[in-house]
Amino acid sequence: MRRDVVNSAKALSQAWHQLESSVPSDLLDPSLCLDLHPAMHSLRQKDPVHWSPQLNGWVLTRFEDIAAILRDPRVTDASTTGRIDRMPEEERKQLRPLRDSIALWMGHTRKEDHLRFQQFLKKYFSHRTVEQLRHKTQALLDRLIDKLIQDDEIDIVSELAHPLSAGVIAEMLGTPIEDLDQLQRWSRTLNLLFRVRGFQDLLEIQQTLLEMESYLKHFLDARRVERREDLISIFLDGLENGDIASEEEIIANCILLLFAAEDTTASMMSNGMWMLLDHPDQLERLRQEPALIPNAVEEMMRFDGPSTMINRMAVENFELHGRQIEAGQMVFLVLHAGNRDPEVFPEPDQFDVGRKVMKHLAFGYGASYCLGAALARMEAHVFFETVLRRLGDLELTADGAPWVPLPPLWRRLKSLWVRIHPAHTEAQALTGTG
Repeated sequence: MRRDVVNSAKALSQAWHQLESSVPSDLLDPSLCLDLHPAMHSLRQKDPVHWSPQLNGWVLTRFEDIAAILRDPRVTDASTTGRIDRMPEEERKQLRPLRDSIALWMGHTRKEDHLRFQQFLKKYFSHRTVEQLRHKTQALLDRLIDKLIQDDEIDIVSELAHPLSAGVIAEMLGTPIEDLDQLQRWSRTLNLLFRVRGFQDLLEIQQTLLEMESYLKHFLDARRVERREDLISIFLDGLENGDIASEEEIIANCILLLFAAEDTTASMMSNGMWMLLDHPDQLERLRQEPALIPNAVEEMMRFDGPSTMINRMAVENFELHGRQIEAGQMVFLVLHAGNRDPEVFPEPDQFDVGRKVMKHLAFGYGASYCLGAALARMEAHVFFETVLRRLGDLELTADGAPWVPLPPLWRRLKSLWVRIHPAHTEAQALTGTG
């Protein structure tokens, strides 16, 4: 046999062995969260419909498979209430207020209720409404930067991204901007719902939820007497017209909007800034070509969006690529893996703000597409244009960007400390020169 053929066969065998060995055996490994994509590439190639005994469910990593499942009526949203329903009876009784609120959240209700609420909200999240919020978003971000402009170092996560996102939600709901710190504290606690398992943790989350219900009830009562141009007033109109089922549904979904939308959009902006700092050539290109910002935001969502994975549950048996998925089984859709699928995105591991991203999974797909996508995009466009224009050259500090692993597969940017060099015009304004 020719030596080159033998060498080629040996190389192929070694490559296959490396592929096998790099398929993750432990999806709960914290280190996997911090360097996800090599393992996901291998999983996509070798076992794209992967049964995980650890997660007790199927893990999907191909773009087209994930998009198909998000459109498939045989698969539904995984109910967060199921965790509470499986707890001992006495614990279930104590957690009844939390369970009842979750059961009213859009996406956790019956399919017909989800579609009813979704169709109603589409009227609000229109291009016109989003554009009306643009100047308020700009004004809020400018105020945040004004407070920080004389600092040498700032934390993008806690001092800009989260306050901006929470402030926009507060503006939508019609709650005072002075309550922003409290709203953010409530949001941080409620986001633990998707990561905690213990009864005591759920009791703490329930207490936060009850505080938020009481807070929002005050505004609901006020808007019942006098409507304003805010989402609570629109919800009350929907209640009178029969589009909304109850006041409890209004309050529950205002809470969902506050903590879910706030955290997702803030993470989108924080992660995006980290990507730019991690790719200085792309940061400089965006600084020189700000018209690319809308395009860059789509690439950020594709490359490392805020949601790593979403969970679904099969409601009937079906087959996918020769694998039998049974009713009641969980299906884990790894959005980050789908958005790096080389069958859809050439050179998927390359971050390119000039890439023409025609589609990605970061906002979901089909009926599961995020209603707030236009709002999140608008906020991100304002954020990056303003930060790059006003804060000048940005440098990561020695603390860098500490990522916190959140198994399975998730990670979170705890902070993003940067050294700022305000633009020349900002410096003139501070010193009174010009």
